[in-house]
Amino acid sequence: MIGCGVISKQYLASFDVLPDVQLVAVADLDRSRAEAAVEGREGVRVLSVEELLVDPEVDTVLNLTIPAAHAEVDLKAIAAGKNVYSEKPFAVTTEEGAQVLAAAREAGVLVGSAPDTVLGTGTQTARTAIDQGVIGAPVAAMATMVTPGHERWHPQPDFYYVPGGGPLLDMGPYYIHALVTLLGPVSAVIGAGSRLRSERTIGSGPREGETIPVTTDTHVTGVLVHESGALSTLVMSFDAVASSAHPIEVHGTEGTLAVPDPNRFDGDVAVRRLSGADWETLPVTGGYREAGRGIGLQDMATRGEGLRASGELGQHVLEVMNAVLDSARSGHRVEIASTVERPEAVAAEGVPAQG
Repeated sequence: MIGCGVISKQYLASFDVLPDVQLVAVADLDRSRAEAAVEGREGVRVLSVEELLVDPEVDTVLNLTIPAAHAEVDLKAIAAGKNVYSEKPFAVTTEEGAQVLAAAREAGVLVGSAPDTVLGTGTQTARTAIDQGVIGAPVAAMATMVTPGHERWHPQPDFYYVPGGGPLLDMGPYYIHALVTLLGPVSAVIGAGSRLRSERTIGSGPREGETIPVTTDTHVTGVLVHESGALSTLVMSFDAVASSAHPIEVHGTEGTLAVPDPNRFDGDVAVRRLSGADWETLPVTGGYREAGRGIGLQDMATRGEGLRASGELGQHVLEVMNAVLDSARSGHRVEIASTVERPEAVAAEGVPAQG
């Protein structure tokens, strides 16, 4: 594991229950942070990044660095013959992501990409309902994420407000990975964005009260045109307070699905049928139960090239997000060059990979 920041705590908790994944070494530019992260964990060595990349005991690198370093670290790991699994977003630019995939193909190694939350019971139960025709033909979806900004709680929020951050590249992967899982790949986008504040004030930690610059859009709206013909409307904001909307709604000819927060693995899926008078909660019909961050690594370890949280999916979503931002700047529709297969569904029978 390279990078021992805030998100690493969630992965570390999962390593205790993933049957086919073993943490053997960690690295961070701040060695003391790496040491603190694995304190009390027997057999886990603290190395430099360079030492970890050439260590023969390491076959896969989990890349938890800041987004701007994702591609650089992935490429170094691939050059060392390691599989890689990157936190989201897959890279900052679409070109960087393409370089990672090309290098992996040439080296014959696997590439995975967060978020793996789409493998949980929430998104997978919704997918089953759509595939079984519960809402008829899918027509459209709404995906909404509204928050006043991560600087209120994150002690080092700088990277959220530079290119590679912002609400779209930070939180968009959860929602767009889910939308592609539910409705298939995206063929074109139309976007608009705004940036109403030039700086933010850190609200917690040792830097509380310090202001940081904002150099990326902090409210982004996009329309995603899926290859299936369905249209998804995306609202990602670090500028507003809250929303009463379901995180994702999928509208079909025979009903509407309310899909839980794609930043979580679980949550109830509800349907309002054309013939019904109220919402009804659906039983769990798929997805890894009691999953946590790192289930994508478990999926990679057991499925190999058939991994569901794949680099190809991460790259497609990255291209979609950057295209939304390009469209916001230009005012024009942007076509998506890449496509990707919907990842294979996680069947209910195969659920208990953890717990």
